[in-house]
Amino acid sequence: MLRILGKIQRIGIVTEPVPRLDEPALTEIGEQLKARVGEQFGGSLAIREVDAGSCNGCELEIQALNNPYYSIERFGVHFVASPRHADMLLVTGPVSRHMEAALRRTYAATPEPKLVLAVGECGANGGEFGTSYASCGAVSNVIPVDAVIRGCPPTPLDLLRGILEAIGRRSSDR
Repeated sequence: MLRILGKIQRIGIVTEPVPRLDEPALTEIGEQLKARVGEQFGGSLAIREVDAGSCNGCELEIQALNNPYYSIERFGVHFVASPRHADMLLVTGPVSRHMEAALRRTYAATPEPKLVLAVGECGANGGEFGTSYASCGAVSNVIPVDAVIRGCPPTPLDLLRGILEAIGRRSSDR
């Protein structure tokens, strides 16, 4: 133990400093998102992400929202494990026939008022998979969709813009 402590004392801190956030678009969209979430959701928006049969490209970008660079939780947005606690569903991929019933149950379990976002080209229109014996195609073919975030896969910044747009539509529908 003393040998390890001595080595730490000789070498010092070897980690890199945290990079500064110099992306003005991220800060601007984040502040708008924080204000809208504060107004409409009491300061906290709960999102349930549902993989309905995607290639996992969109999931990687969604998970990037939680990393220290994007840190979506600082804007009052967090991901939940249960649709019963969610305000919004973020659905990725073309809906496979095997996931159709599960997606319908998840939608039914989400309390009203709920928002549904179809993520990526597959969620928007079925992508290269389209509609077939194994795929229902777009998310809107299975459940009602409030907004679509296009891209293959969409960037984390595009995801933030899409969430902001969906919340804006919700406030204008009231």
